Amino acid sequence: MSAIFQNILSHPEIAAIWSDTGRTSFYLEFERALALVQADLGIIPREAADGIAEFCSDVSNVDLEELRVQTEKIGYPVLGLIKQIVHHVNAKTPGYGEWAHWGATTQDVTDTATVLQLRQTVDIITSSLDAIIANLRNLADIYKATPMAARSNLQQAVPITFGFKLARLLCTFQRHHERLLQLKHRLFVLQFGGAAGTLATLPADKALKCQAALAQALKLAPPEIAWHTERDRFAELAGFFALLTGTCAKFALDTKLLMQSEIGEVSEPFYEHRGSSSTMPQKRNPISCAYVSAIATAVRQHATAIYEAMVADHERSTGPWEIEWIILPEICTLTGAALKHTRELVAGLQVHPEAMMKNLNITKGGIVAEAVMMGLAPQIGRQVAHDVVYELCRQSAENNVDLLHLLCANERVMSGGLSAEQLEQLCDPKNYLGLSIEMVQRVLEHP
Repeated sequence: MSAIFQNILSHPEIAAIWSDTGRTSFYLEFERALALVQADLGIIPREAADGIAEFCSDVSNVDLEELRVQTEKIGYPVLGLIKQIVHHVNAKTPGYGEWAHWGATTQDVTDTATVLQLRQTVDIITSSLDAIIANLRNLADIYKATPMAARSNLQQAVPITFGFKLARLLCTFQRHHERLLQLKHRLFVLQFGGAAGTLATLPADKALKCQAALAQALKLAPPEIAWHTERDRFAELAGFFALLTGTCAKFALDTKLLMQSEIGEVSEPFYEHRGSSSTMPQKRNPISCAYVSAIATAVRQHATAIYEAMVADHERSTGPWEIEWIILPEICTLTGAALKHTRELVAGLQVHPEAMMKNLNITKGGIVAEAVMMGLAPQIGRQVAHDVVYELCRQSAENNVDLLHLLCANERVMSGGLSAEQLEQLCDPKNYLGLSIEMVQRVLEHP
């Protein structure tokens, strides 16, 4: 990863989990736990297990350069690592190293290590998600009664509150939090079945006990059955990441639009020279929003690749599995980066209520045309009211005249029995917020 972009288009803490050192340490964790539980069950000698565990307790015992050479030669890193374990343990106690990796296969180690990497990744994702939810909850509460224009097809629609807009986003992130909790028990599952998943190389009376004990040692759920070529677990997470970052991108898009010079209702957090132009000194471009939009697009593309990895042949795939090696580290670091930017954006969002109020008035009452129509409907009929108000809105826009003035001067409107004071109330955007405030409060009261 670029040293310049590593904190922007990646997530250093998640990247460390998926580094060579990080990945190899999880391989070692698997081999260490396997040896110890097999010793407990009398499958391998205790002395051999202790020697294997000693080597596997410290990733610095591994010669990563030699592992690179062996991986390029063999095609997979696990066998090269096992050779180093065997060599080290045999050098201390001849023959004991041969008990390493007993009954396992390369994909057992690789898949379980990947699950362990994903578990740590999900912990970081969850922390960011929790922070986003907490900050959105606070903002929705602060601005629950702050009027603004809703936009439909990029045009002003009717008044809402900014808190209402934020509460909808808050609910979406809360649903993502629920989804993440639900998928964890399907994701954090051990892979240990041997060559074709049948545990054929272990004693029949101890094989499933070994599997269960290994899962317990690694704090994973035991598998119902081998899943070497059933890749729905990882595909589900990739799809979730696409959903999650898609919501981040929706928020980024709305923020970018609200930051436009002609609107100016919100701003990204301010830092000296943040978003500056090299030639236009006045510019304050959206930066975090741009990164979130780009990253989320890449995540969606990567999720598609992980879906392709589901199409795996027979009991061990020839190619689809390797897609995960390429994509999972990237989709995890990208998702972490999108959430990091979103978290910072929500925490430091600058809100401009005065601009929201100003923009509510630029249509000179047009934004509450629906309120006027519905106020007149009981007296003159809904469709008639619609057509009358439509024509007056057109005149208001063409002649730059307040809608209220035209309403009060229209005989058909005044024949409906509404007073000028009532029409004035109908033309005030602050009086046509619907249940915005109540709905925000309902969201805030939801745990």
